[in-house]
Amino acid sequence: MDKQFFFAVDLGATSGRTIVGTISSGTLEMEELTRFDNNLIQTGGHFYWDIFALYHEVIKGLRVAAQRQLPITSIGIDTWGVDFVCIGADGAILRNPLAYRDPHTMGVMEEYFNNVIDSKTVYDITGIQFMNFNSLFQLYAMRRNGDSALKNAEKILFVPDCLSYMLTGKMVCEYTIASTSQMLDPRTKELDAQLLGSVGLSVDKFGSMVAPSTVIGTLTDEVQAITGMGPVPVIAVAGHDTGSAVAAVPARDAHFAYLSSGTWSLMGIETQDAVINERSFERNFTNEGGVEGTTRFLKNICGMWLYERCRKEWTDAPKSHAELQAEAMKVTPFQSIINPDDAAFANPASMVTAIQDYCRKTGQHVPEGYAEICRCIFDSLALRYRQVFGWLRDFADFPIETLHIIGGGSLNEYLDQFTANATGVEVLAGPQEGTAIGNIMLQAKACGAVGDIWEMRRIIADSIKLKRFVPQDKEIWDKAYEKYLEIVL
Repeated sequence: MDKQFFFAVDLGATSGRTIVGTISSGTLEMEELTRFDNNLIQTGGHFYWDIFALYHEVIKGLRVAAQRQLPITSIGIDTWGVDFVCIGADGAILRNPLAYRDPHTMGVMEEYFNNVIDSKTVYDITGIQFMNFNSLFQLYAMRRNGDSALKNAEKILFVPDCLSYMLTGKMVCEYTIASTSQMLDPRTKELDAQLLGSVGLSVDKFGSMVAPSTVIGTLTDEVQAITGMGPVPVIAVAGHDTGSAVAAVPARDAHFAYLSSGTWSLMGIETQDAVINERSFERNFTNEGGVEGTTRFLKNICGMWLYERCRKEWTDAPKSHAELQAEAMKVTPFQSIINPDDAAFANPASMVTAIQDYCRKTGQHVPEGYAEICRCIFDSLALRYRQVFGWLRDFADFPIETLHIIGGGSLNEYLDQFTANATGVEVLAGPQEGTAIGNIMLQAKACGAVGDIWEMRRIIADSIKLKRFVPQDKEIWDKAYEKYLEIVL
């Protein structure tokens, strides 16, 4: 098979990059072309994303590919979830989109449940975990506040769909990104009219619903002229970055769970149908859209946000992750345990102080210094993973035999081993670049270079080296989990 070149745009909440992936003879290779910051803009009491700056970075990446004369087969874009852009009747972007960290949704979710539709009804329709920044609550806040962009919007496009529109002039609503909104019914796989109506919208305000691996259109004449590219197709991949990441899990069979590890940890299983019942509601699990009609049944866990925030505060800690974490491993384990998902850790002024206060209030050893606090974070994350993993086993209608850890957090071998110890199952770590790989493979599927998701996963598994971690110290971790439950319940 001739080598094919796929251009992936992978945008996170702090940075982005453009990557070219090639597939030849059943092997995947990747090369990063550009990397850039994704900066929040604070003005007028709000936080915005700079959609035009992101578009400019996509154009820069395409120019690099054109200058190198890479024969790009197609282009795909994935981003974080929930945020969206308002488009006017003339097709123009009305304003940079509000960011999910904007405070305009604080307290809005509770207000919506009290005054509009109750929480149980919303969950029964969507099966989506409640978070105050979900699109439904953003739209409610904007409508309540008389937001001018929403008031004048002819169309609403989620962020990856907006960037694809800027490249092609075509408007779509990609399924996996729409599923993060808390406005989509996973049974019908369509936006729900009742929920849309509750915020003054209708289905025609959105683009046509498309599944991953759908061709959106080709680059406009304008984009071709400014990049030096030809009429390259733009593909709707799994527009939600976690959707693309889960598509890249290098599993050999369906008996697995995944942990997409980064700032957020997303632990879940892949199911054919949404899991919406009293237990999933009580435990606040989410049902997000996957590829080939699957559902990503998962739970959001705070993740490495705790560690990242503390590193910014530590003035005496080694700059190297390896050195810092090696020091943490010298500390007595399980002296201090926290619930990583406690509201105290959402966005405190000082994460170090928040962790110390939590331990003090729960009658534990108060960690001092970077080594003790780092050890507290890693121990606690692994124990939280065990709790959520146990819930997943209750929900799954198949035995979970392996836990795949993907994303940047898969490089943290200490936490990988702790996770194997805590959950009691084999952990396979990698790939680090799961999101970009999934993006590329879904483009490859669109052009017929690969068949179904299992062929995609076989190619990925054959192209990368996974690290294997087997459970150890069962009695020690069982005892630590008992302590964790006493503290967090």
